[in-house]
Amino acid sequence: MADPVLTRVHSLRERLDATLAAHRNEILLFLSRIEGHGKGILKPHQLLSEFEAICEADKEKLQDHAFKEVLKSTQEAIVLPPWVALAIRLRPGVWEYVRVNVNALVVEEVSVSQYLQFKEELVNGTSNDNFVLELDFEPFTSSFPKPTLTKSIGNGVEFLNRHLSAKMFHDRDSMTPLLDFLRMHHYKGKTMMLNDRIRNLKSLQSVLRKAEEYLSTLPPETPYEDFEHKFQEIGLERGWGDKAERVSEMISMLLDLLEAPDSCTLEKFLGRIPMVFNVVILSPHGYFAQENVLGYPDTGGQVVYILDQVPALEREMLKRIKEQGLDITPRILIAEAVPLAAE
Repeated sequence: MADPVLTRVHSLRERLDATLAAHRNEILLFLSRIEGHGKGILKPHQLLSEFEAICEADKEKLQDHAFKEVLKSTQEAIVLPPWVALAIRLRPGVWEYVRVNVNALVVEEVSVSQYLQFKEELVNGTSNDNFVLELDFEPFTSSFPKPTLTKSIGNGVEFLNRHLSAKMFHDRDSMTPLLDFLRMHHYKGKTMMLNDRIRNLKSLQSVLRKAEEYLSTLPPETPYEDFEHKFQEIGLERGWGDKAERVSEMISMLLDLLEAPDSCTLEKFLGRIPMVFNVVILSPHGYFAQENVLGYPDTGGQVVYILDQVPALEREMLKRIKEQGLDITPRILIAEAVPLAAE
């Protein structure tokens, strides 16, 4: 059996060109139906509806070609006769833009800027003015890590933890912001985690080792109050846990981070630092549609859902705050956004 051979992946434009060459009449018929809508924006369901409207014989010819694949991935089409521009989402985070001249059946790849300019022409018409307002937000995010892999989409916290832990591993000074945060962390005047006795990373490591050694001599269920005074003297405040076992776990995680940072340990440690004590829930009520819905009655199901979820959230917050060794009552504010009646 021959070994598999890697071949060049054809671009989207090349695949569309091949389909156009093989089924010119069928695609021309479909694009003519799209162009028949006139100038405007078409959504995926409208495009698929037009495709389903062509005869079965023509549909069969296009089923196994790139054109049907492109059609399923198209998120919107801009119709500006004789051009039809397509925004194609090939997979999460990967977009391509093409435009097709319906008269000449010519496919062109376009950049994001060109696609947006083409879209603006729906309202503003063709403009050769070079003085177009552009807002460049790149400087605000130039130093911020950005995911480039599809699998990172939806896993932003995990991605940032990996990035941060890698930076900590290669640059010890990157641990200083974490130390500063733990020293400054407080709630309503109550100092948490670390006090002013710990001034640098070296003293932090030394204190944590002493604390870990001391905790190993105590029963796991020993309440924090029994050794709170000793911990304050060496620089540790409340927030590590409500008993010796939990405090030891937190201290062990921080020691691991100081020695060899990794994303999993960083995520667990940050997740156990007491930070959330007040929550605001914005609950939008009422009917939602494009027009003529203001003033309709509220949706009762949303009210029931919120009233059921808030007590559960409060119980979970109280449980976590207790496990963190704190005596703080969380506050949950529910803000209802109810549509007003149309005048």
